[in-house]
Amino acid sequence: MPDPAPRQRRVSLAGQLLALQLLVLLGVLAGVLWLSVGQSLRAFEAQEGRRALSAAESLAATPLVRALLPDAQPGEGSSLPAVIESVRSVSGLTEATLVDESGVVIASSDATLRGRPAPAEFMSGDPRRQWTGAATVADRQLLVARVPVFDDGSRRIGVAIAAREYPGWSDRLTAAAPDLVLSLTVCGVVGLSGSWLLSRRLKRQTLGMEPGEIAALVEHREALLHGVKEGVVAVDLAGRITVLNDAARDLLGWAAVPLGSPARDTAGDDDVADALVGDGPLADRTIVVGDRLLVANRRPITSRGRVIGTVTTLRDRTELFELEDQLGATRTATGLLRAQTHEFANQLHTVAGLIQLGETEEALRFVNGVSTDRSLLVDAVTERIADPPLAALLIAKSSVAGERGVALELDPDAALGPVDEDLSRDLITVAGNLIDNALDAVSGAPEAMVSVDVQDDGARILVTVQDSGPGLATGDRDRIFEAGFSTKASDAAGGRGFGLSLTRYVCRRRGGDVDVTTVDGAVFTAVLRRGPRDGRREHAGATRIPTPARTPTPISTPAARAPERERRRLDV
Repeated sequence: MPDPAPRQRRVSLAGQLLALQLLVLLGVLAGVLWLSVGQSLRAFEAQEGRRALSAAESLAATPLVRALLPDAQPGEGSSLPAVIESVRSVSGLTEATLVDESGVVIASSDATLRGRPAPAEFMSGDPRRQWTGAATVADRQLLVARVPVFDDGSRRIGVAIAAREYPGWSDRLTAAAPDLVLSLTVCGVVGLSGSWLLSRRLKRQTLGMEPGEIAALVEHREALLHGVKEGVVAVDLAGRITVLNDAARDLLGWAAVPLGSPARDTAGDDDVADALVGDGPLADRTIVVGDRLLVANRRPITSRGRVIGTVTTLRDRTELFELEDQLGATRTATGLLRAQTHEFANQLHTVAGLIQLGETEEALRFVNGVSTDRSLLVDAVTERIADPPLAALLIAKSSVAGERGVALELDPDAALGPVDEDLSRDLITVAGNLIDNALDAVSGAPEAMVSVDVQDDGARILVTVQDSGPGLATGDRDRIFEAGFSTKASDAAGGRGFGLSLTRYVCRRRGGDVDVTTVDGAVFTAVLRRGPRDGRREHAGATRIPTPARTPTPISTPAARAPERERRRLDV
C-alpha cells in the first residue's frame, strides 16, 4: 500500500502575521519613497528655480550685455560668451543663453544652440515678463528661468535665460536615502515588535492553537452538538442563549429561536426557565413541555476559574415514564390479584370448615353475606364513579387496603361522570399512585385510614387522597415530586420515588397539576382537565389547586365504621 501523501505544513499564525507585517512595511516604504522623491523634487524646483532666476537677472543686468546684445552676431566676439560662462559657473547652473529680439541665440554655453532660433520651450509665455518653468530640450528636462534684457532707454533688446537640468532618479533616490532609512528602521522595529506581541496575545487567547486547528475544533464541536440525541442549551451570565442544538430545538419547540435570545422570555414557562437559568447546579429536574416529559441537568461553565454561564442537558423521558406507567399498572394488577386470591382463599377455607363441621345452613348464610357485602361494595362505588376502570381500581384497592389493615373510604359526595379512554387511563395512574403512596404511609399504624374523593365539574376532575399518617416535613414537601426522591427506604431494583413524579407528569400533560398539604395527615390534590392531552396550562406556572370547601373526613375507628356506612361512605 503506498504511503499517504505527506501533509503540507501550514504556516503558523505568528508567521502569517509577520508576513502580513512585512507586506505592510513594503507598502509603507513605497509610500515613503514616493513622498520623499516628490518632496525632494519640489524642494529642487523651489531652490534651483530661485537660483536660476537670480542668475538670469544678473545676466540681464550686466552692462556689457546691455551694450553689446543689440548689435551682436552669433559666434562673433568673446565678450558675451565670457560673461555667460562666468554667470553659469558662479551660479552652478547647467547652461546660460542670450537671445536677441528676433529670437536667435546670440551666445550660449550650449554650442549647439548658437545662431539658431531659440527653442520654443525657452520662449513660451510673454517674453516681456519674467518666467520660470520646466522645459524639455533635446531629451533633457530643464528648469528654466527667463528674464527680459533692456537697454539704457528701457527698450527690450532680448532675453537672458538660465537653466538647470533636473537630477536623475539615482540622484533623487540618493537625496531621499536618509529619510528612507529612518522610516524603514522605525517602521520595521514598531511593526516587528507589534507583530510579536500580537502573536503572543493571540496564542494565549487561543490556547496555543493555530487558526486551522481552531476552525477544525469549531466544526467538530458543531457536529458533536447537533449529533447528540440529548438537548444542549447554554446560557451566559446575562441570561442569553449562546448554544442551542437541534435536539434542544425539537424538545423545547424552539425551531425558530435565534441565538442571543433571552432564555427566560423565550421559555415562557417558569419550570423551563428555572431549569435553564440559574447560578448553581441542577440534577434530574423533571419539566413538562407540551406532551413531553423532560429531565434537565444544569452545570456551571467555568473558564480559567471564572464562571461564564451554564449548560443544561435535556433528555426525553416520556417513553420511559409511559413504560413505567404500564409496568406500574401490571404490578398493581398483580398485587390486586394476589390480595383477591388471599381474600377468597380465606373465605373458601371458612366455607370448607363450616361444611366439614356440618354447619350447612351457616355456610350458606356466610356465602350470602359475602355476596351481599361484595354487591353493596360494588354498588356503593359504581353509583358514584361512572368510569368502570376507575371503579374497578377502587374496589380492588379495597382488598389491598384490607389486607394491610388500612380502612379505605370513598367520600359520600364523590361523583365522576363518563370519561374517554385516554382520560380513564390517566385517572387510574393518578389515583392508583396516590392511593399506593397513602397506603405505604399508614401501613402498620393503629386505626390507619385512607380517604378518597373524586369531583367532576365538567371541565376538570379533582382527585383528593388523604391519609391518617404524620404528614410531610417542610423540606420533603418541596422535593416529593422529584423523580427518584422518596421518604421511604427500598431495597427493590430501581428504588422508589417515581410514582408521584409520574403523577405530576400525567396531571401537567392534562393541563393540571398536583399539590400536597398537611391537614391531620398528608392531603394530595390532583387536577386533570378534560379534553385531549395538549399539555396546556391555565397560566405560566403550575395550575392552581383548589382548596376543598369541606373539612377533611375525621379518622374513623373500627367501631364507628357501621354508622359511617349509613352515611353512605364506603369503608373497607
